[in-house]
Amino acid sequence: MKTGYARVSTDDQDLTFQLQVLTEAGCKKIYQEKVSGAHTKRPELEKMLEQLREDDTIIVWRLDRLARSTRKLLEIADKFRNAGAHFRSLCEPWADTTSHAGRMVMTVFAGIAEFERELIKERTSTGRHLAKKRGVKFGRPSKLNQEQKNLIKRLLSEGESIKNIAKTMNTHPSTIYRNLEI
Repeated sequence: MKTGYARVSTDDQDLTFQLQVLTEAGCKKIYQEKVSGAHTKRPELEKMLEQLREDDTIIVWRLDRLARSTRKLLEIADKFRNAGAHFRSLCEPWADTTSHAGRMVMTVFAGIAEFERELIKERTSTGRHLAKKRGVKFGRPSKLNQEQKNLIKRLLSEGESIKNIAKTMNTHPSTIYRNLEI
């Protein structure tokens, strides 16, 4: 079955043109919504994805109606593939998984996106490592200042229990243990 998906970003915009071209493309059912593509909650898209069946073909007027980024497009295309469904964009003829060439192009895009994610992960990891070497501290700021940390060390050396120190400092014992490592 050919199923269409039409989306506009605001209530001021009109779906008429998309509905017309999707109907002309042979879509028997068209999911339509007026919501920004930046929103993670798109109920009609989710409903369409839930109802996908093998050999269905999802048709959109343009790719940007389905996804705002290559990564999101590939995630959605992967859901189509897992359901055994196909995908086709009317304005971008290369985005057509009903053909061998279209499937190859989508596979190449998926490879490029994966390569890009790995590069980003590597750069982020390298940046984090270099920042740690420079003394940058990650995570939440310490609940205790240096004076309080010194007091904890002194109280421990005097034989005070962690539990009592935590009560005195109005904090949890795990905070005291965490600060012993510093």
